[in-house]
Amino acid sequence: MGTGIESSSHIYGLFQHTCVAFELVLADGSLVRCTEEENSDLFHSVPWSCGTLGFLVAAEIKIVPAKPWVRLRYEPVRGLDNVCRRFAQASQDKEGNTFVEGLQYSLDSAVIMTGTMTDHAEPDKINRIGLHFKPWFFKHVEGYLTRDCGGVEYIPLRDYYHRHTRSIFWELQDIIPFGNNPVFRWLFGWMVPPKISLLKLTQGETIRRLYEQHHVVQDMLVPMKDLQTALTRFHQDIQVYPLWLCPFMLLPSRGMVHPKARQTEELYVDIGAYGEPRVKHFEAKASTRQLEKFVRDVHGFQMLYADVYMDREEFWEMFDGQLYHKLREELGCKDAFPEVYNKICKSARH
Repeated sequence: MGTGIESSSHIYGLFQHTCVAFELVLADGSLVRCTEEENSDLFHSVPWSCGTLGFLVAAEIKIVPAKPWVRLRYEPVRGLDNVCRRFAQASQDKEGNTFVEGLQYSLDSAVIMTGTMTDHAEPDKINRIGLHFKPWFFKHVEGYLTRDCGGVEYIPLRDYYHRHTRSIFWELQDIIPFGNNPVFRWLFGWMVPPKISLLKLTQGETIRRLYEQHHVVQDMLVPMKDLQTALTRFHQDIQVYPLWLCPFMLLPSRGMVHPKARQTEELYVDIGAYGEPRVKHFEAKASTRQLEKFVRDVHGFQMLYADVYMDREEFWEMFDGQLYHKLREELGCKDAFPEVYNKICKSARH
């Protein structure tokens, strides 16, 4: 009832766009099924509602045939103009690229990865990146930038989908600074990643507040046409690297999230910033609010798992609440479930 994205989203859209039916228990206890044709308003309103319209008990989703290997091509790119142009080109090639992803290591340098599924792998180009002693994936990718040369590898499909799991993207380098040391990986690599629940359990209130004030975990979704401006803005406001770039097709919807031109699909990109800001003027609330305003101005969206500092009016400027509020009224949600803003925004819960 949130959303989801992966490196094939430039073809299939967000996770919600692969769903064809939902079953929910509503505030009055009734069970209802909704699809594009049946209870259509509710079907479009479930994504991003975060459990504030009912309890989701079943979902019917589309699947695609899988193959055992991913043929992954690494392309280091320098120059911000080149990065944005090449990334957009790769994202628009739905026939040639099953997977598209970018890791940006500075304002003017990135590695763009494009992949396809295949039944066979060239034996001398196989890289089982999921093995516990292998370098963390983002460090492996950075090697192509350091050497300034591209390359092709064959990665087992399961390892590809979990390429950022062992290092929690690149968050683990802040938690275990020596975690990518070859000796540590060989002896203790099988122990990572630690469960997030364990990290939270062992984190005191003081550490939690320090982490919140000196750490960023944000995903901002912006139109591809505004990518260069957005990357420049991220650099000015927070300067967190690497940045995760993941393209996706935003499809028309009557729900909370849709392109500005409602009837037309539009190519967007998820900019994921996870780590410690390097700008001296960083202040968690003020800096995030600056980014949130920029994202609103370009008709972008903020992932709701992250810290949201918008006030209620700003939140409903970013998201289309017309159908959502109508349904909450019709389905008697107000006395049963909190409004989504109250649920995800810490300041509203206090």
